Amino acid sequence: MIDSQQSAVPPSPPAAAPTPAPALPKVSARYIWLMALAQFGVFLAFITPLGISLSVKVAQLAPGHEEYLGYITGAGAGTVLLFGPLLGVLSDRTRSKLGRRRPFMIGGMLLGVVSLVVMATAPSVFVLGFGWVLAQLGWGQVLGALTNSQADRLPEEQRGKVAGLVGFATLIAPVGGVVLASQFVGDALLLFLVPGSVGVVLVTLFVCLIHEQDSRTLPHGAPLTARSLAAKYTFKPRRYPDYSWNWLSRFLFYFGLTLNTTFVAFFLAARLGVSVAEVAGTVAALAGLGVLATSAGALGGGFLSDKLRRRRVFVLVAGAVFALGAVVMAFASSVPLLFAGSLTTSVGLGMFSAVDQALALDVLPERETEAGRFMGIMGFATSIPQSVAPLIAPVFLTIGATATGKNYTLLFIVAAACTVLSGLAVQRVKSVR
Repeated sequence: MIDSQQSAVPPSPPAAAPTPAPALPKVSARYIWLMALAQFGVFLAFITPLGISLSVKVAQLAPGHEEYLGYITGAGAGTVLLFGPLLGVLSDRTRSKLGRRRPFMIGGMLLGVVSLVVMATAPSVFVLGFGWVLAQLGWGQVLGALTNSQADRLPEEQRGKVAGLVGFATLIAPVGGVVLASQFVGDALLLFLVPGSVGVVLVTLFVCLIHEQDSRTLPHGAPLTARSLAAKYTFKPRRYPDYSWNWLSRFLFYFGLTLNTTFVAFFLAARLGVSVAEVAGTVAALAGLGVLATSAGALGGGFLSDKLRRRRVFVLVAGAVFALGAVVMAFASSVPLLFAGSLTTSVGLGMFSAVDQALALDVLPERETEAGRFMGIMGFATSIPQSVAPLIAPVFLTIGATATGKNYTLLFIVAAACTVLSGLAVQRVKSVR
């Protein structure tokens, strides 16, 4: 999060621009594929509950109270916001024979398994919510440690490729998870644990087969205090300008994305003149085709950005492509145009997610000592828009609204403007082409 209160920490003497970290050697194909598989496993174990298992359990525990699902997922999102940078800082400062990241993968995976058991056997909605919070802490930390490993190990020329492959893996994992879980709807324990067991196997493969250097010889740094820890949730934009522009670019894109996707079922129902229940099949079809379109954007953008040694232009194109799709949807009056606009936004999303992740690794400050901390702060650029945009969207929906419908056209135009601004913001990055 950007530090707007410069007096919150003791002033430090003016510092020169951070010294670039030494070039990293290329990682092996084994590292790349095991990384993609591990993240596939995490998303299979972690996102399956969000996609189907939690809904089934809420329906069993509190029939007719679907709103409880929102409370549960909201509590989980708040947990990530509160603990993400803290766990990143602790990972940076871990000194062990296993390195800095693997202990958090192992611990997070074990906590993740416990969370699945808690959710599967929960006797009440409160316990179910507690289990989801544990899942955010456990599986979320495994995902964070895997991302931090990329920051530690990936050289610039491989970051786009890996981001594309990981993006593809994490896109198909929720689909596979829902299909897998649908076979066990009648058994709550298997509903949660079968996808989780796949995640455990794939993460364990990464932990066992990918060596990480002993971190016990690394400097320990100054002791943490409550004040110094609070300061690690912020950063000074003037000291890290490229990181700051990348943070702002991600924030703007995900703000536009959230505006575009949150109310899509209501939008489609309004445009097609049917009820929200009747539009479920259309939403499912769009989701299935959207996975293919997003994967194409992620793989194409990631590999090309590495090959051409360019990041900024791909982020700009991704923002423009998403904006084009959002505008087409805004003015579409037929199903083919709605599908065309939606699939266009999916291509833009895939390209952005892969190339932006590579760019974030390119401009990451203090890579050798505080990679986990800065990756945690970068996560705010995704989580804050996802929390705030749905609260602001009704303002645009009511401007010029009529008695027969909301102003979805304006909402989608605003979403398009945000993603274009995202692409423009990243052009201010100077250290990456």
